Amino acid sequence: MSNKLKVSLSPHVHSGDSIRRNMDWVIIALLPAMLWSFYVFGLGAVIVTLTSVASCMLFEWAINKYILKNPKTTLSDGSAIVTGLLLAFNLPSNLPLYIIIMGALFAIGVGKMSFGGLGNNIFNPALLGRVFLLISFPVKMTTWPVPHQYTAYADATTGATPLANLPEAGLGDLFFGNIGGSLGEVSALLLLVGFAILLLRKIISWHIPVSILFSAFVFSVLFYAIRGGMPFGDICMLSLKHLLAGGMMLGAIFMATDYVTSPMTHKGMLIYGACIGFLVICIRLFGSYPEGMSFAILIMNGFTPLINNACKPKRFAKEVKK
Repeated sequence: MSNKLKVSLSPHVHSGDSIRRNMDWVIIALLPAMLWSFYVFGLGAVIVTLTSVASCMLFEWAINKYILKNPKTTLSDGSAIVTGLLLAFNLPSNLPLYIIIMGALFAIGVGKMSFGGLGNNIFNPALLGRVFLLISFPVKMTTWPVPHQYTAYADATTGATPLANLPEAGLGDLFFGNIGGSLGEVSALLLLVGFAILLLRKIISWHIPVSILFSAFVFSVLFYAIRGGMPFGDICMLSLKHLLAGGMMLGAIFMATDYVTSPMTHKGMLIYGACIGFLVICIRLFGSYPEGMSFAILIMNGFTPLINNACKPKRFAKEVKK
């Protein structure tokens, strides 16, 4: 009886990999964009990041120890650090500390530990925390400091995100990161550097990010063309800006590719990514929020079990019909 096959919860480990190793590479891939956000937003970005990571780690430890009564801590797998970093990347750099702590509590307590911890959660915890704060504190969550201010972070001058006036946003500023917004929105180039690191280390595959970006571009061009009033070249340029602005790159590379909440097969990943791209453009163009990446990913997280069921991998043996 002691030799029974034991099946562990996802994410499953193969070829000598470990959860900690994969989380470490995600952190390394986030470092270029994180350091750039420190340069762009100064002390505020540092405070938001440290508060978010520390709060996520504290709440995971406390819930494990005092609520779940689990003597074995899960902090060593690094997932709480990644959740804290990703939550910080979705926040403005002038957010009050108590709001950041509330977001971390919701992300870890509701988004992760209430389902049983890593491998059981249905939705991406960091995105749940971000959406909770966006609904609870809409004004503070949509007030972004102007870049390159090195005063006290709470007293920073604020301005609009590039998504609020996308036609006027400079393509170079969006790509290189001389813009306002949340911490993880400021440099598409450095997020792509992180994407390259994850691909080279085989932490993620290309299917979800590429299908999101391709789908978003195609549907953006289609909707603008139907609306009319612009030359096709301007439509393509505006659609390209949609890919570089807001949380599109961050969501496509680091959020939608979460092992637990995304489909398992390559076919399922392509369907999942294409639907996210479609939804985010619909929300941006027809919804009341200028940004829709968080909502689009969370909606498709809910459809992941159905996609997995519809896109089952082929069996090893083929049934022969008599």
